[in-house]
Amino acid sequence: MSKALSVDLRDWVVAAVEGGMSCRQAAVRFGVSASSAIRWRMLALTKGDVRPGPLGGDRRSQRVEAHAEMILALLDKKRDGTLEEIRSGLAEHGVAVSMGTLWRFLDRRKITLKKNRRTRTSNPDPMS
Repeated sequence: MSKALSVDLRDWVVAAVEGGMSCRQAAVRFGVSASSAIRWRMLALTKGDVRPGPLGGDRRSQRVEAHAEMILALLDKKRDGTLEEIRSGLAEHGVAVSMGTLWRFLDRRKITLKKNRRTRTSNPDPMS
């Protein structure tokens, strides 16, 4: 996982820019990318602080969580439904979600469907 560069380094780069260097010159001097120097300068100007934001974690699950009752109702209606069936049921109500989003939604709730072996196994010796 990536790690944010130190606040000290960010402060030094911004101080160098405020001291008269361009963002690109400061980036070369401190061994960081030009885009990072530009971003840090913009953070300093807009927020007054160059500290990094939180890294990682879930930032988008609230989109699907807003439709939790509808998803769970679809599951109650057809308990052995596939993700694609749930997805198409949501699409009928104007909710567009991906298969991965649905899978993570169900995984958070520990809702799983184990497949049963209902079909006959294939011939183990295909040459006969």
